[in-house]
Amino acid sequence: MSKDFEVRQINTDVLIIGGGTAGCYAALTLSRDTGLSVVIAEKAHIKRSGCLAAGVNAINAYITKGHAPQDYVDYARKDAAGIVREDLLLTAAEHFNEVTADMENLGLVILKDENGDYVTRGNRNIKINGENFKPILAKAVQEQENVSVINRVNITKLLTKDNKVYGAVGFSLEDETAYEIHAGAVLVATGGAAGLYKPNNPGFSRHKMWYPPFNTGAGYAMGIRAGAEMTSFEMRFIALRCKDTIAPTGTIAQGVGAKQINSKGFVYEDKYGLTTSERVYGTVRENQLGNGPCYLKTSGIDKDQEENLLKAYLNMAPSQTLKWIETGELPGEQDVEIEGTEPYIVGGHTASGYWVDTNRETTIHGLYAAGDVAGGCPQKYVTGALAEGELAAKAIEKQLSGTSVADGADEEIARQAQEETAAYQDILAGEQSPFTAEELEEAMQKVMDEYAGGISTHYQYNEKQLKLADEKIDQLTALADELTAQNMHELLFVYELKERLIVCKSLIAHLRGRKETRWHSFNENLDHPNEDENFFKYVNSRLEDGKIRIILRDIVKEGSYEHTN
Repeated sequence: MSKDFEVRQINTDVLIIGGGTAGCYAALTLSRDTGLSVVIAEKAHIKRSGCLAAGVNAINAYITKGHAPQDYVDYARKDAAGIVREDLLLTAAEHFNEVTADMENLGLVILKDENGDYVTRGNRNIKINGENFKPILAKAVQEQENVSVINRVNITKLLTKDNKVYGAVGFSLEDETAYEIHAGAVLVATGGAAGLYKPNNPGFSRHKMWYPPFNTGAGYAMGIRAGAEMTSFEMRFIALRCKDTIAPTGTIAQGVGAKQINSKGFVYEDKYGLTTSERVYGTVRENQLGNGPCYLKTSGIDKDQEENLLKAYLNMAPSQTLKWIETGELPGEQDVEIEGTEPYIVGGHTASGYWVDTNRETTIHGLYAAGDVAGGCPQKYVTGALAEGELAAKAIEKQLSGTSVADGADEEIARQAQEETAAYQDILAGEQSPFTAEELEEAMQKVMDEYAGGISTHYQYNEKQLKLADEKIDQLTALADELTAQNMHELLFVYELKERLIVCKSLIAHLRGRKETRWHSFNENLDHPNEDENFFKYVNSRLEDGKIRIILRDIVKEGSYEHTN
């Protein structure tokens, strides 16, 4: 390594990788309840990082009056056709209202009616003014004395030995500095994976997508490499969104009761079903049948409803409001055209992510997962991420009770850290490669789009296509190992590509592993077009000897689950 490449070593009780919703709330919980030292390593800046960066206009997971946490479990189970962890759903749902009240105390504006009750939006949602949700949460964290936040640091590798975590390694985006962080417990809260597939919009606008483009599946990738078990990657998430702007449609569907219609005015949503995947599938099928474009029927809504929609989108997707105003086609006059996005791997809407126990500990001892990166608990949304951060923090507190902080003296752990930092320097010191990370990323997205069920194939795939996808991802992975970087920012792009490639590899294995079509569009397997009632299993995986092994697990029916192997 060059003499100006510094390695900074940090010892802490708890390392939190990712300063988004779950990571921040875990840190806040640990600070309130314990004297443990906490370090948050955040790739961006904690004030506006994660899915809450742009704000949100509703709490989508809340137990409204007349309902109970079990009602939420029942809803999520039905939406996911039974492939869920009810223990995770219930423990999260039991905390939805508590964490919401806490956020209101911290300064979040929640809309109330004349009786002082929260204004609901459907059976499970309440309305908020959430444009400053993340800054409010970040400020609360930064005020805690025992929490240190390191912004602009990209974590790439978990330090593990004998199936136990001892910390992680990453690098600064500002200068040639590597961070070797040793910890008694590690919480991964890095979010899900976007950018695996070719997106709706090309070129300069390719990052106008539903899920944050900077969420690359980093947490999944470091866990996969460390041998952690993953679950339900084949339950991809495809968002139904306003065409071109990729703005959310739930605000329209629930806010003004807009129905999905085709170009002939036929309401097709009842024909295909009303689950999340069926809403997408119905839109895809109507277009395939020549009945497109498809819309949300907003024409005819009154001026108050129209104004509410314009304001609501300013909170979270201003491009949609701007489109209405610039074109002069306001929603009361013109129906809103809709389309599906490219697929994502995200545990906040579907069940993809780490296989965790009820306390959110992964199959690696001392390694926890919360938020979008944690599997088994779909439809968790923002409050679910807060709840999981709290649950993981309380489990970490119990685990570390009476123990001392790791000091990194172990020779094997030191060797792993040195190898990772040496890899950074090798990439920085290498001769310029004949291709860029961006070019390989586009090639990866094309492969996934055409062979692993992307937009161009109407989200459909078959066994032969998946085999080709697997082979081509291997070829791209080999090319990615030849990439070099001229600075730390380019080094980030190299690692983000590598993260996406290993998530693609795992996803393909999961798609091949589920020999049925349990969720239309989400896993539309043309070789197995129907749901198989006998295939009532979780499709899990683990990287062993360089190959991804599929593990089929029985549905968890206990109220509490602990790892047994």
